[in-house]
Amino acid sequence: MRSFVAALLSLALLLPSAVPARAEAYNAKPKLVVVLVIDQFRGDYLDRFREDFKTPMGFNLFLKRGAYFTDCYYDYANTMTAPGHSTVGTGAYTDGHGISLNEWWDLKRSTTHAVTSVEDERYAVVGDPKSTEPGASPRNEMASTLGDEVVLATQGRAKLFGVSLKDRAAILTSGHASKGAFWLDHADGKFISSTYWGKQLPSWAEIFNASGKRDAAIKEAGARAGHFYEDVGKTPASVKYLLDFSKALVEGEQMGRHDVTDVLTISISSTDILGHVVGPDAPEQRAMINAIDVNLNDFFTWLDKHVDGGMGAVWVAITGDHGVAPVPAVAAKAGMPAAAFDAKKLVDELNARMNQRFSGGERKKNYIFASELPYLEIDTRAFAGTKVTEAEAEGAVAEMLPEAMEATLPPAPEGVSQERLDARPMVRRVYTKVQMAAGQLPATEEGRLILHSYSPNGGWYVMATFGMYQMAGVHGTNHFTPYMYDRHVPLAFYGSAFVPGTYHGRVAPVDMAATFASLLRVNQPSASVGHVLTQAIRPDVDAAEKVHGR
Repeated sequence: MRSFVAALLSLALLLPSAVPARAEAYNAKPKLVVVLVIDQFRGDYLDRFREDFKTPMGFNLFLKRGAYFTDCYYDYANTMTAPGHSTVGTGAYTDGHGISLNEWWDLKRSTTHAVTSVEDERYAVVGDPKSTEPGASPRNEMASTLGDEVVLATQGRAKLFGVSLKDRAAILTSGHASKGAFWLDHADGKFISSTYWGKQLPSWAEIFNASGKRDAAIKEAGARAGHFYEDVGKTPASVKYLLDFSKALVEGEQMGRHDVTDVLTISISSTDILGHVVGPDAPEQRAMINAIDVNLNDFFTWLDKHVDGGMGAVWVAITGDHGVAPVPAVAAKAGMPAAAFDAKKLVDELNARMNQRFSGGERKKNYIFASELPYLEIDTRAFAGTKVTEAEAEGAVAEMLPEAMEATLPPAPEGVSQERLDARPMVRRVYTKVQMAAGQLPATEEGRLILHSYSPNGGWYVMATFGMYQMAGVHGTNHFTPYMYDRHVPLAFYGSAFVPGTYHGRVAPVDMAATFASLLRVNQPSASVGHVLTQAIRPDVDAAEKVHGR
């Protein structure tokens, strides 16, 4: 009996340090949730560059003091920025949130240009009277986000904000009920927003824009006038600039100092802007990641002093919006069948073949829009006055695409080669929108990924998969495929609710929203398909008391 009592006393002494009190967003436990998304941040980076990270509260906040999942993969095929940020925020894939691309053609809204994923002509930009950026809102996101659900659960008392260099990243990760989303005017680098959130910027944001920090970033990056996004964005100066703005937001809105849990989404775009140019294996990209480590350390150290309860009252999740492929020349040198192809030539050849079939050989119609791969969008105006159906048009594109690709390439060498030949770009498979909408896809791994990539947005289209490590363009690298290197991102959590450690089971970015929603005792987002990562969650005090009969 004495041994039993002693054991119970020992357990009671351990419980306060081992288990947090129950978390509830509507009781401000925690004070602040930060969702951190790093663009084009492939899942192997944290371990690949781990020896570089010297700060205690940069990436080591997650690697040494957090729950780190090494095998996190998106479960869809359209791996790019807008759908990635939507997926992180909503805990759903494109078939749930509707965002398939960064931009797509919607002839009902515009006949002159593809509309962006957040473009909204009903609103205007605020924050820079010289800006030529279109108005924006989350109108195309057909699902709620984690932040939306926290706002709803607290009856509008929770503060939800989103920040990024990119409009789509700031808006789609945070959601509909945010009290503000802020992004860069690409030309001059001021932070701007839209009248969806208010007639003008908050005073703290206007003060930041006038503070001289923008000029300091331009000077540090050696940027050209009018090219802030391109020139500053690919340097570490943009990371500091973004996080300095985030500090101004936290302080100006008194986030983490309320009687409910606030939510802040921060999306770092710099790795993507640089990564497209240099690829994942370049020393410049490694230097960028190391700079992010230092700047995150500075931000979280600052946050520790500006949130009630410090970092002990903050939960953070970190992930990426997509991975990336090596530069084709780098992958080919290693022996992989990597190759680049000319997307414009491919579309031109496809248009010629469509004209041959549907216009009697008169090459005068553009059947295919200049589209973002992996989708090829069809201009339905080319079929005006005909009886051609969507299924027939999409079927024709799907049939012609592999041969059109082959027609754009030099003739294949004949005979037996005495040395290794360069890989030839190839179209592996093509799926039509009609097939995707009806769920008429192969019962395969790729079939499921394609189904998760379906969106009703836009008009007629097909979705193609190309050979591994093969992409459009001859410079730099890209991402948009169903392959694991484009789907692999990190996922890690920091906070009192989590058991620190490294976890190797397969998880997905959609699990972040589901896990936070469960812990905060709010509804999961409206289209959520994620799983609660119970393996990394501490048991709460209430549950422990029930188990031990208290």
